[in-house]
This record gives sequence, C-alpha cells and structure tokens, in this order.
Amino acid sequence: MLSKIKKHSIAVAGHKTSIALEKDFYDELKKISEEKGTSLNNLITEIDKNKNKNLSSAIRLFVLQELKQRISKYENHSPG
Repeated sequence: MLSKIKKHSIAVAGHKTSIALEKDFYDELKKISEEKGTSLNNLITEIDKNKNKNLSSAIRLFVLQELKQRISKYENHSPG
C-alpha cells in the first residue's frame, strides 16, 4: 500500500519550514519523539544538524535507522 506524501509545518531551530513525508514515516517519527521524551520539533532539529542536504530525506533515513536498530535488538534478544 502506498502512503501519500503530505506537507507538514514544523520549526527547525526556531525557524518555520515544512517537510514532505509519507504518513507512515511521519507517524513513526512522532512515535520515536515520544519514546525519546522530546518534542517532534526538537527531534527534527537534531536530525537537521546531521543532514547533508534534504531534510525530508534525512528524516526518512533516520526513521529507517531507528527501525533497523529495533529489529536488530529484537533479533539479538529473541531465543533461538
């Protein structure tokens, strides 16, 4: 199932901007920010500090990395 890209208004280091993300990536990003105990804008600001060019792409890569880490932890701790 394809997830439509939607623009979201955010603040990066106090500056208003927008990002274009698929719903699945945006929803997962919100979950990650809640789990880390930080606001969505603060998390995006941290991602922005480490990006090369495109913030939306950097966010997708961040979410992917977080999910891969979770899978790895699960696989390493599961019996068998």
